[in-house]
Amino acid sequence: MDHKTLIQYLPPELRAYLTEKSNRAGLVHLAGHLGASCLASTLILMAPPLWWLALPLQGILLVFLFTLEHEATHKTPFASPWLNEVMGRICGLILILPFEWFRYFHLAHHKYTHQPGLDPELDGPALETRAQWAWHVSGIPYWRAQILLMVRLAFNRPIESSFIPEAALPRIRREAQVMLAIYELALLSLFWNSAVFWLWILPVLLAQPFLRLYLLAEHGDCPQVANMLENTRTTFTNRVVRFVAWNMPYHAEHHCYPAVPFHNLPALHDIAREQLQVTAPGYVAFSRDYLARRP
Repeated sequence: MDHKTLIQYLPPELRAYLTEKSNRAGLVHLAGHLGASCLASTLILMAPPLWWLALPLQGILLVFLFTLEHEATHKTPFASPWLNEVMGRICGLILILPFEWFRYFHLAHHKYTHQPGLDPELDGPALETRAQWAWHVSGIPYWRAQILLMVRLAFNRPIESSFIPEAALPRIRREAQVMLAIYELALLSLFWNSAVFWLWILPVLLAQPFLRLYLLAEHGDCPQVANMLENTRTTFTNRVVRFVAWNMPYHAEHHCYPAVPFHNLPALHDIAREQLQVTAPGYVAFSRDYLARRP
């Protein structure tokens, strides 16, 4: 069975249930995520014994807002469209990942998932050795690429835009210009207050490797075919990871039916579980197997 057949056989009432959006579910989940981040921030600012352990925790909570921005491109985490737009932009600001640009990038990824020459996620260099894997996981290539992208967008330099409609470019460039202005103010604030460094800059630098490892599991070493049940991996993990990642470890399910919001992905997983063709029993297990196939 392929993903189209799976969704086709869902009864209309079940589809309606699965795709129902909810401000309540989204805001409750967001409150928990931001509440944990506020707790970590308080520990960092008050500096009790072992306070530095809160730095990677804060970073993980911040970088995994990527999963919220990612879902906001589908307009599904909240029922109110403006909430999806606002939260997508806030997350993009934290991650140096402009929401307007990422929306088109990500929708192209969904349209051509794991198809060489079409999926923009495959445009980067292949990770064929452990050294290349380590460099990728460090997060340095990500930060470098995003800073260069921001500069190119903000200063009207040429960019790879095969997946971006020409009419959207002015809007995308304006967003990048606003973001750069905010970053400049944040960096200037370091001269009289170091909070931006301790609560944002250092934590996201420390935690970016966790996000890189997580993202590699979504499609890494999956078959390059059109069937979402084959080209995307669902990773079985614990409730904490699923919470921080907004249920996106159910990634094959998400690709099969992107209109399903995060809070209903567990229900879709229960339906699709027997049809999943690529899974991993955890992120450590995936990384171990991934490295075992590389010199």
